[in-house]
Amino acid sequence: MAELVFFSGTMDCGKSTLALQMDYNHSARGRGGILFSRNDRAGESMISSRLGLQTPAVEVRDDTDFWAEVLHCRGKGHNVDYLICDEAQFYSAAQVEQLASIVDEMDIDVFAFGITSDFRTRLFPGSQRLVELADRMEVLQVRALCWCGRRATHNARTVDGVMVTEGDQVVVGDVESRTPAPAVSAEAELPLFADEPLFEDRPLFDDQPLFDAEELLAAGGAGSPTGTEAAPVIGYETLCRRHYMRRVTAQQAAALADAAESASVCCVETKPETFRP
Repeated sequence: MAELVFFSGTMDCGKSTLALQMDYNHSARGRGGILFSRNDRAGESMISSRLGLQTPAVEVRDDTDFWAEVLHCRGKGHNVDYLICDEAQFYSAAQVEQLASIVDEMDIDVFAFGITSDFRTRLFPGSQRLVELADRMEVLQVRALCWCGRRATHNARTVDGVMVTEGDQVVVGDVESRTPAPAVSAEAELPLFADEPLFEDRPLFDDQPLFDAEELLAAGGAGSPTGTEAAPVIGYETLCRRHYMRRVTAQQAAALADAAESASVCCVETKPETFRP
């Protein structure tokens, strides 16, 4: 019996790798399938993995009709036994309903892969509908890690390394390439929040900006050889809940560790010299 299965997880946990592996396993047994993706990091009409694997796929757009795609493929004489749907969080709710109908009416397996929530911890429309309609959900066992080493549970968007919680829901980017942040103890983090408690009688994400965008752009332009303003670098980072709530990224943690090290050097006690007449 065909199933609609939703494989979910944070960014950087191997969803696209699993999608490609599943396509290989099914095609190796003589089954025919169609691969779909949307807004892949490698460009249009592609499913790519951070391990370097990639394969062509049908690019999903706002007007894509999965039912029509299957009929078109079968009309050319190809078997369609399964669908691989990567980046399914970007699909519309109506498109997810089409996938459910394909499972029920055409007896075709649909394997959807995607992240559940965005950088604001809000469900994507496609993911929400998949949660509601999927025959089963599977959380990927390969765990993405926060910079602190804990399991990453949240996707954070960064602008020049600074975490933001406002903006368009869909902005294509990738997990930032970064070196592991130095280990920072809980005591070392305290000065960052000593003047302001972590939880106050206000919303978690208030209307105050996390940084001055004009100053950020001005600083980038001042350092450029041509004097032109550099565009902000948008990236994504996976964080554990603790550091997502505190808005501490790997870059900020490294800066905090450097500051703590500098402070310890400046505070080295020296033994006073003994006065000798």
